[in-house]
Order: sequence, then structure tokens, then C-alpha cells
Amino acid sequence: MTTQRAIYVWPTILAAAVCVGTSNATTFSTTPQEAKQEVSRAIEARSQRYSEIAQQIWELAEVGYQEEHSSQLLQWELEESGFSVQTGVADIPTAFVASYGSGSPVVGILAEFDALPGLSQAAVPERQALESDAGHACGHHLFGTASTGAAIAVKDWLASTGTSGTIRVYGTPAEEGGAGKVYIARAGLFDDVDVALHWHPADRNDASPGNSLANKSAKFRFHGIATHAAAAPERGRSALDGVEAMNHMVNLMREHVPQEARIHYVITHGGRAPNVVPDFAEAYYYIRHPDVATAKRLFERVAQAAEGAALGTGTRLEYEIIHGIYNLLPNETLGRLMDTNLRRLGGVTYDHAENEFARMIRPTLGDTEIALGSEAEIQPFAIKSGGGSTDVGDISWLVPTAGLDTATWVPGTSAHSWQAVAAGGTSIGTKGMLLAAETLAWTAVDLFLDPTHVVMARQELEQRRGADFVYEALIGDRAPPLDYRK
Repeated sequence: MTTQRAIYVWPTILAAAVCVGTSNATTFSTTPQEAKQEVSRAIEARSQRYSEIAQQIWELAEVGYQEEHSSQLLQWELEESGFSVQTGVADIPTAFVASYGSGSPVVGILAEFDALPGLSQAAVPERQALESDAGHACGHHLFGTASTGAAIAVKDWLASTGTSGTIRVYGTPAEEGGAGKVYIARAGLFDDVDVALHWHPADRNDASPGNSLANKSAKFRFHGIATHAAAAPERGRSALDGVEAMNHMVNLMREHVPQEARIHYVITHGGRAPNVVPDFAEAYYYIRHPDVATAKRLFERVAQAAEGAALGTGTRLEYEIIHGIYNLLPNETLGRLMDTNLRRLGGVTYDHAENEFARMIRPTLGDTEIALGSEAEIQPFAIKSGGGSTDVGDISWLVPTAGLDTATWVPGTSAHSWQAVAAGGTSIGTKGMLLAAETLAWTAVDLFLDPTHVVMARQELEQRRGADFVYEALIGDRAPPLDYRK
């Protein structure tokens, strides 16, 4: 361990490293169910350590492409456990690939760790912001830690049994609007992967395969001519007029788009003083649809509206693609395998303090369809549609991919809320995290011991995406937007 890396490792983590070391002396079985019990015991033995790592990342709350300390914590843990870690992949300083083993199958586990701006919150059941601006309102502190824990348990099992295959952890920054996985995919780092596994914090336990929305975003920047708004308005050309004209035309367009489409925007810059005609204004747009080709066409229409707005207001337009992601391609073969493992493991059980926390925060959640107590249940298996977007979508078109949700939040909690930040900073979040780690590890064991799962999953992928599919990233050839949160 270098001196530089030690700077970013907290004392609690260092102390755990001294106790655990870099190897696991447990002898693992190659019998599937016995192997699963062994990887579960390995995860449980390190549960306190993983809880501490997740808590550190929760406190750091680093936003997209700025997750320096959070990424290094996970990298250090993997290195200490015997993984070979390649850092700064795909021209992203906080991205990494950690590998152990050789040969096929190659099983990749995705790990996220970015926070969201503007959602600072203490781990208490009432609104209480902290001094920091950001918060883990999507639970990525749990996401990255569980994926790391699952991979380490599987690595130890591979090493002890001599089972062939490769386990990898992909450290994927900036899921929240930065499309970190897309740049990693574009760089070819998933080309030799047989199966990709992931999970996500949620208010329920569910391994159903799902769809999502393809999403292309851009910042539209209008440049005008500044002048005194009262003394010489005729000399000015308002960049804000360009933004407002664009927004008006896009809002008129909403009547004439497919009903599944979603278009959102914010004005990120509109001028600084009313008595100065703004010479610069900017709007930030998301354009979404369940079909990637339709999302691309809708984006082109929005861009044309922006060009018309610039022409009509006498301003100059430029726009920058910020991110573009595919919709999720479900894989029922892998989904059923993961669902079986989740059901055998069961849900989450609250203790008295956790029940009290849930009871107190529940009135702040508003109307909800899911009841307290459902954290102990597994939701019915079905292919489900989602209203959000994720950069896992691109991976799912390249590699057979499966994911699950676990109850890291009080039932009824929405992602991107202060309530999600609060629960994610407590033992409620930790319990769901450890359930996810075990489910991922069990599923990986199945893939290593029975290659027919891999073959069938690949066949399903090729059938769903079509024989003529050629991957083309929606981001084009742009470099990662490392400053998009600054």
C-alpha cells in the first residue's frame, strides 16, 4: 500500500484489514448449495467491514466524476483481497476494472458510487440537511460496496476450489446523468465479458428483469448581444429569449410525440441582471423514450427547435451532448436465475430500532402502494417497465445482463429523496446491501458451475437485439464530461 493511497483510507478500514488480511483460509465446496452457503458466510464474516466502507462513502457523498475518495476505498479493498486493479480506464480518473482469475466464463459485477447534488440529509427520520450539498439519495454507497463484497467472496471461492473463470468488478462513476458506463463500453472493456450482474437500492426486494427509457441529453447554449435593457434595447439580442423560445416550441411539440416519451429541462443560466440584455443563456434537456431509435429522432426534433429559436431571436446556438444511454434490454434467463437465489435468501427483517425508524419516517412518504413489512417479502417475478433511465442499458445490449433491487429504504420511499438518504445511512440500508451482495455472489456461483446458463442468456440477448445489431454509442466521440457537476 502506497503512502498516497493510505491518505484516503479511514482508520476503521485499516484496522479491519489487519484482522482479515488478504486471503481467506476457508475451504470452499464445489457443490452448488454448499458453495453458496460458503460465500454467504464469507460475506457475513466481513459484514462489519462492508458496513464501515459504505458509511464512509455515504459521508463523502461525492458527485459524478468527482468520486476520488469513494473510488479509492473500493479499489483498495479489492487490491487487498487479491484483485488486479486497473485505474483511470476509459479516460475517467475514478473508473476502474478489478480482475481475478483466468479463462471463461468472465462474470462482471457493476459497482456505482456517485451521489446526487442538493440532497444532503442526516440519518434521521425527519428532514435535517447537513452542511454538505450532496447526498446518496440513490444509495450508490451501498451499490458499490455490495458489488465489491460479492466479488471478493466469489474470488475466494474460485481460488480455494481451483474453479476456472474470471470475476471482475467494474467501478463505474457518474451514473446520475454522466453516463460513465457508456464511455467504458465504448472503450471495449466489456468485449470479452460473458455475463454482467448489477443491483440497485430500493424500497422492495425484486429480481424481475425490467425495461427502462433510452435517454439523450444536451446543454443548449445561446449567445446574444449585451446592451442596456432600457437605454438601448434595440442594440441587444437576448440569449434568454432564445432559451425561452426554444422551451415554448418544445412544449408545443409535446402534443405531437409518442405518449411514452418524456422531455425535461431546466434553465441553468438565464442572465445576471434585469437591466442587462443577457448575452448568454443555457437550457439543459433530457429526451427519453423506451426505444433508443425513437429517442434519437425526438432529440433531433428538439435540436431543430433550438435552431429555429436561435434564428427567430437573432442569437447564435451551440449545443453539447452531455450523455446518451440505451434502454435496458431484459434477460429473462438470467432474471429467473437471480430471482430463484433471492427467494432462497429471503427478504430483510427489521429489529426494534429499525421498525421505530420506519414508523416515524413513514408519514413523510405520502401515498404509497407498498406496506410496511414488505421488506421481508420478495416481489412477484415479471418483466416490468420502468420510468427512469440508467447507463446499465448500454451494457445490456452488449452483454447478457441481470439485476435486482433490495430493500435498503423503508417501504414506500422514492429514490432521489431525502428519505432515501436517511435510511441508506442506517442499518436498514446495510441489511439490504448485504442481501444484495449474497444474491449477486450466489448467481455468480451458478454461472461458474453451470455454463449452460451463460449459453442460454447469450442466445436470448441475440434474439432480443436482432441479428443485425451494431452498437453505436449515443454520445458519439465526445470525451467524458468530467466537469458536468461543477
